Amino acid sequence: MDLNLLRQERQKWLTWKNILPYQEAIKNLPHYENVEVRLSDCVTINISRLTKEQSIQIKETALLMKPWRKGPFQINNLFIDSEWQSQIKYNLLEPHFNLKDKIVGDIGCNNGYYLFRMLSHEPKKLIGFDPSAIYYSQFQYLNHFIQSDIVYELLGVEHVAFYEHKFDTLFCLGVLYHRSDPVAMLKSLFKGLNKGGELILDTFMIDGNEEMCLTPKDKYSKIPNIYFVPTIPALINWCKRAGFESVEVLETMVTDGKEQRKTEWIDTQSLEDFLDPNDKTKTVEGYPAPKRVYIRALKK
Repeated sequence: MDLNLLRQERQKWLTWKNILPYQEAIKNLPHYENVEVRLSDCVTINISRLTKEQSIQIKETALLMKPWRKGPFQINNLFIDSEWQSQIKYNLLEPHFNLKDKIVGDIGCNNGYYLFRMLSHEPKKLIGFDPSAIYYSQFQYLNHFIQSDIVYELLGVEHVAFYEHKFDTLFCLGVLYHRSDPVAMLKSLFKGLNKGGELILDTFMIDGNEEMCLTPKDKYSKIPNIYFVPTIPALINWCKRAGFESVEVLETMVTDGKEQRKTEWIDTQSLEDFLDPNDKTKTVEGYPAPKRVYIRALKK
């Protein structure tokens, strides 16, 4: 697979008529001196001596790129209140990984919130994969201020196995249930890891001790591209079939309104609209409400 040719093709996405305004707005942002970045629950960017006109430009550029799914972020007085309170997931996982001097990839990285947080762990290299021109533009916007050396690839999980180098740690958060062949996806991640490498993954799950999964008829929680929602034993079997030799369950957690909710930064529906209004333990389709399992799978 010629990834360089694919990169060239996907750079053309940035000239699409719905994406070009984002790119032009980012290019029009001036260079800012004296920028301080704090990588905490809210990724905070403080720019000294910011003029009123510059503040307006920064806000208008951020509003242009809605919806903001992952975050939150703050740039001086501008608070980007993302749909997902991503610090909840990150803080849950952080005690379970050590990224210092490692080559790290984030598959389905969205606007880079998790990647920015990982900078504090001093990895050798950080690479994000996401074939979305909108999320890539959001990352460019944020990185215009942060000036990190994170590499963002407009590539998907299917390209990881063919990447120029292998990874010590791969994160894949909230992607597996979007794939119609989850074992094939896990095999791609397995091939992308160095020996001794680890995969940290989360996905929707259903309760049960049997090796089985839910296959939604049309939609799950109003999402059309949800194919399989496994029990934990089924997920472990998928990982073993993909080549992973050991799988550790780190945590399970029901998604609630504190973690995912509608804000002025998305202008679309969110979790409260996806659940049965009379029974929050079920989706509007009658399936078990979203619950996630977090795992670490090792390649020996």
